[in-house]
Amino acid sequence: MTSQSQGIQQLLQAEKRAKDKLEEAKKRKGKRLKQAKEEAIAEIDRYRLQREKEFRHKQTNVMGSHGNLSAKIEEQTTETIGNLTSSYHKNMESMMKKLLNTIYDINPEIHPNFRYEV
Repeated sequence: MTSQSQGIQQLLQAEKRAKDKLEEAKKRKGKRLKQAKEEAIAEIDRYRLQREKEFRHKQTNVMGSHGNLSAKIEEQTTETIGNLTSSYHKNMESMMKKLLNTIYDINPEIHPNFRYEV
């Protein structure tokens, strides 16, 4: 009987050790999953930062060229407006004279199709 109770005791101890090992393995698995999740989040953050940096760099290159282009267009527009203004001031007087002469110099004539009947 003692050998039987001793065998039972050994089985109970072995079961307890297996249970402890199983709990320890579950804890290690939980820690590893948490660590893997943290590593994945850190890697995602690094990748996101890298891609955002590349995007900002490309955006700066593209927008920089757009900025130069808009400055050139603005300069050309200002130059064109200046040319038109100077042309207006230079030709305004002569055009006003021509327009007024056309309006004031009226030569009344009888229309060629008019028939005078008595």
